[in-house]
Amino acid sequence: MNVLIIDDEPLARNELEFLLKQNIAVTTTYQAESIQEALDVILNKKVDLLFLDISLNNENGFKLANELNQLAVSPFVIFATAYSNYAVQAFDINAIDYVLKPFEQGRINQAIKKAQLAILNRDKQKKEQHLSEKNRFISIPTEDRTVVIKSNEVVAAVTENGLLSIYTMDNTYVSHETLSWLREYLDQQNFVQVHRSSIVNINTIVEVQPWFNHTFVLILTNKQRIPVGRSYLKNLKSILNM
Repeated sequence: MNVLIIDDEPLARNELEFLLKQNIAVTTTYQAESIQEALDVILNKKVDLLFLDISLNNENGFKLANELNQLAVSPFVIFATAYSNYAVQAFDINAIDYVLKPFEQGRINQAIKKAQLAILNRDKQKKEQHLSEKNRFISIPTEDRTVVIKSNEVVAAVTENGLLSIYTMDNTYVSHETLSWLREYLDQQNFVQVHRSSIVNINTIVEVQPWFNHTFVLILTNKQRIPVGRSYLKNLKSILNM
């Protein structure tokens, strides 16, 4: 984690930097004594987190915190100040913590832990958004053309004799691609493998009917019947709350 300390007092900056360096989550620290100097660091370095004082000579730390909202990806902010009466205002602009001077190692470690969690959650959201955008469409190479469909239109997919059949409500597309290839383009929350040779969209399951050998067959919205392999049964039951 790369941390920028913004404080107009050199002694306070150095003290906080020392405490931060005792935490193994902190890899790099920078210092700035003014809003402009801080912006220069933020725009030219990779900064994950700010420890921001409120009173900066004739400037106010809230001004910088508000300016950060204009950035595509802004660092998280922890206010580090001697003033206890600005906490509500700080959290109103989404600061993740508010640390009072004089600083203590335990309290700094606690703030860093909050920052780690915030960064982890943001990275997870970005990844999910990326996957959502990626999974919006599937280009299926068939024998004589490439067909583009929306991924959520897929009802089921089955492999047989080296061919992949992708079923929608109205059509079937046959390709030489594999089931594992298709899974890369599907939302894993909505699609589940129910047999070594088949995947289904769980939102299209209409019925679960008993089948032989104590297993089941799925009836889908397109009237298709998909058997469930025994080794996949426990996971499917968990998903469908059976």
